[in-house]
Amino acid sequence: MGYEPVVIAITAVGWAAGWILLLRGRQATRAAGEKTDAAALSIIVPARNESENLPRLLRSIRGQRIQPAQVIVVDDASTDRTADIAREFGATVISPPELPEGWRGKTWACQHGANAASGELLLFLDADTWFEENGLAEVLAMYDGGAFSVGPWHAVVRAHEQMSAYFNLVMNCAVVPNGLFGQMLLVEKDSYQHVGGHEAVKGRILENLALAGEFRRQGLAVRSFGGRGMLSFRMYPEGLRQLTDGWIKAFSSGAGETPIGVILAVILWLTGMMLAASLLPLGWVSAVVYLLFVVQLAPAFWRVGSFRWYLALIYPIPLIFFFCVFALSALRSKKPVLWKGRTIRAD
Repeated sequence: MGYEPVVIAITAVGWAAGWILLLRGRQATRAAGEKTDAAALSIIVPARNESENLPRLLRSIRGQRIQPAQVIVVDDASTDRTADIAREFGATVISPPELPEGWRGKTWACQHGANAASGELLLFLDADTWFEENGLAEVLAMYDGGAFSVGPWHAVVRAHEQMSAYFNLVMNCAVVPNGLFGQMLLVEKDSYQHVGGHEAVKGRILENLALAGEFRRQGLAVRSFGGRGMLSFRMYPEGLRQLTDGWIKAFSSGAGETPIGVILAVILWLTGMMLAASLLPLGWVSAVVYLLFVVQLAPAFWRVGSFRWYLALIYPIPLIFFFCVFALSALRSKKPVLWKGRTIRAD
């Protein structure tokens, strides 16, 4: 067919764009900075109905070789045993006032946690994360000032969680090495207060991306790495509906904070994948192009989570799901979304 060489050329460009994105994430080496004193560290965990996740995180903190000065759990109007569990693990529990107009629940909780923290360093952690062995020590050894973040490695358990593969992959490509992940932030308290803290991004769903912009505007360094072997998490374990709603909530606002060059490279990469899949029945050359994407994706998926080895072989399936969620997010942009018992609107 006459158009086949042109389409294969486009897929080749997409494949090359994928390598640029993946190598961009590896540019920053994990060179240790000056040793950070854990005695100066306050860990802050915003938590709303996290009784299932919180024990794993707090147990992992307790099991670290070095210990923080303080662990604060901010109980964001939970209706379960979140506060009781936090106290059982020896954490300080804070219950902020009722959520005011213009704030998101997480930013409100983080700000109150920071206000109560006594440490010179603040480490914000989502309740569904946990440290691997000596993970906290490694994170602190890598820190050398400014705002710092590691992207937690996705511990995939149930079959539907495989559908998060592209979301995790694109998120890592967009954030590393000069952005911030939403699940973890390490920052000096003085720098945090200088940029206005979470109040500066109080209404944002992806407060991490907006906060990274605030740090950069104030001339403060922003650095990030993949967190495999240091920090892990599990996302949306309850089912496909929870997974879909969770990613819809974040999708549109995330695109708005991502550098245009990264967005274009991601578009080229994903387009190349779909074209390679569509050409697969046309002959051996098309099959080779498809396999080139398989070889590229297999280690890329493993970099961000425990995704099954065969997922790269059937990559069009999670990719189609990714596109469907993107379309749903566009259709529901600015419309209410129910999340953890609250009605929110996408940015």
